[in-house]
Formats: sequence, C-alpha cells, structure tokens
Amino acid sequence: MKRIIITLLIISIAFLGWRFIRPMNIFVVNDLFAWPIDTSQVAAPLNTLSAKECGACHEEIYREWKTSIHSQSWTDPYFQADFVFDNQQYICRTCHTPLDRQLPELAVGYKDKDKWYPILKNNSDFDPELQQEGVTCAACHFREGKIRTVMMHNNAPHPLSRLDSPNRICVRCHVVSGERWDTFLTFPPCGTVAEIETSKGKGYEEQSQDMSAEVVDSLGCVNCHMPLKKRPLVAGGVNHNARQHLWRGGHDPQQVKKGLTIALHQTKNLKPNQQSYTLSISNTGANHYIPTGTPDRHLIVRLRILDANENILDEQENKLIRTVLWRPVILDLWDTRLPVNELRQYTIDITSSYKGRAKYIEADVRYYLVDKKRLQRINYQSKNPLNYEIFSKRIELANE
Repeated sequence: MKRIIITLLIISIAFLGWRFIRPMNIFVVNDLFAWPIDTSQVAAPLNTLSAKECGACHEEIYREWKTSIHSQSWTDPYFQADFVFDNQQYICRTCHTPLDRQLPELAVGYKDKDKWYPILKNNSDFDPELQQEGVTCAACHFREGKIRTVMMHNNAPHPLSRLDSPNRICVRCHVVSGERWDTFLTFPPCGTVAEIETSKGKGYEEQSQDMSAEVVDSLGCVNCHMPLKKRPLVAGGVNHNARQHLWRGGHDPQQVKKGLTIALHQTKNLKPNQQSYTLSISNTGANHYIPTGTPDRHLIVRLRILDANENILDEQENKLIRTVLWRPVILDLWDTRLPVNELRQYTIDITSSYKGRAKYIEADVRYYLVDKKRLQRINYQSKNPLNYEIFSKRIELANE
C-alpha cells in the first residue's frame, strides 16, 4: 500500500512539473482558421492577389489598409518577437498570414485533436512578398476564385460573389474556442464574440464555424471598426455608402476614447475637514469589455494629491485587467475590466493632515497594450510607445 501511495505521489509530482514546463497552448484551434485560405482558383486580373493590385483601382481603400494593423499583422515587431518566443507556432500564421501562398509550409493534417501540432509539407507556391502584406485584401475578400462583396456590380473586371454578412469575415480569426479539460475560463482568450453575446444577455456558448447568420449579423463588428463613408469604390465611380478599411482598435487612442466616458469631480463629503474627489469611468461606446483582446491589455487609473511644488502627498492606482492563471491549469482569477455600460468610481480624500499643503488634484487614465512582465519575459524593446494617455485632468484647489 505504501509503495502504491509513493508511486502515485511521484506520478502526481511529475505531472504537475510537466504542466509547468509544457508548451503554452491556451485555446482550441477553430476549424475556421485551422486551414489557410485556398487561392488555387485565381482568375485574371487578380494574378498575385497582392493589395497593390487591388489598389490600382481601389486607391482610397488601399491607402486606408496600408495604415491599418491588418497590413502589419506579419511585420509588426512585437508580433514577431512573441512569435519567435512561442516557437513559431503554425497556427499563428494562419491568421496573421491567412492565404495559403503566404505560408512557406502547409498543413496536410494535425497530429492532435486541438490542432496545435500540424503535419507540414513545403509550399511550392509560397510568395514571400505577399507574406509581408499580412492580412491583405484577399484574406477577407477572396474565396473560390471570386471577390466577395456586399455591392454587386455587373461591370466589375473580376468575378464577384455576394457577401451577406460582413461580420462573417471578422469571425474567421477573431473567434477562438476555450473548451478543454484543463481550462476554466469565463471567456476564451481574446473572446470578444463571447463578451458581446454575454453583454446582450444571451449567455455564452462555445462559438464555432457553425455560428448562425443571426448571431454573426448581431455582433456589430463593422459598424464600429469599419464606419461607413460616402464615396466611390473606384476613381470616377458612383458614390456609395462604403465601409472604411481602417479597423481602428486598441492601438488607436481616439478609438478607445470613443468607447469611454470619463470625468473628475468633487464629491460631497459629510466628514468635517475632509474633501473628496472622484474619477468616474464607464464603458459607454463598446459592445465588449474595455480593454478587449489579449489579456495583457489593461487600463491604469491614477489619482494624486499634489502640493504647490508638485510633490505627491497621496496617490492611488487602480488596474483594470483580466488576470488569468495559465499553469498548471488555465483559470480566470479575476476580471476588473469595464463591461458594457458599467460605471466605476475611484475616490481620493483630502484629509485634515493635508490642510494648507494640498494644492492640486490630478487624475489620469492610460491604456497599456502589453503587460510589462510580458515584455520582460520575451525580452522585447519597443521603438514605439506601448501605452498612451486617454484622460488627464488637474483641479487647482481653492486657497483656505
């Protein structure tokens, strides 16, 4: 009996040890992005499927795309550092470079149910220049030799097919599944669709490629991230309500500001010799949490009391972040991000101990794209700021 107990203990310790050093596969690969987009049926005048070809006619849309994160999905330095750190997982490529000819190797199958370990073959049609374009025009609009569009035109120089739900394009990559034996998450990582569904009171069920058209149409992705603009699709063409191809999100301060209502004001305080100031922040403009996407993204709210010489007398800091335990199991610990329409208030008090010294109340809110610990772990030094200010206000206190 004692030998059995010792054996079971050794097995348990070994298993837990493996769970702490195992490859970090944090979601189940959806069939929507397990396989690249087939480009074998290319018809003239599409040829290479490069965005530059599309831009010859769709000039304004091409210029917009060039400024987008989609165009940088492969070349972005942070992605490349993260990609290398995570052993260049094949499944990362199928969203960051979705076309089959953007991949140096193609999966002919997978060794595991979760589709993290592909069986690969060399790709004779690999186009390294097209790879640099990341999520290029064809990644969203090319299927089965035709260009998918919500606007059908008889005089188009290439074959067209109707796209009934533009949100269907988004969910190819922006939906992941999290249902695994070792996973206990409220939402899967980057679970924006799950957040939207829950905010509408429908409750969340694991999303898959079988999501109904009704669910996809209701997401509202393009309404916010691809606003309409009256313009011709091609130079000299007829004006249409056409969507902008910008996809502004967490990397864009103005887009984040649109989603938040923030104010700093004095609050009533019944305690004698004490003043209080409150920063109010609410998610009034997004159908999902703010921030959303990778759990590394977070907001930091700071309140300070300063004297006349800018010295800090008191300071308060609050972090709005999703905190996940990744090892030995995957578990949501807590989530302090802002759900839809939720109001948060943070208060700082000027007590009698600051009497005659307190000169300013100062508040700021900053958006962080990446957690500092993650940057240190992957040894990444960014040339560009990875956080930015979305609110700042200072109130000068009246002299007593």
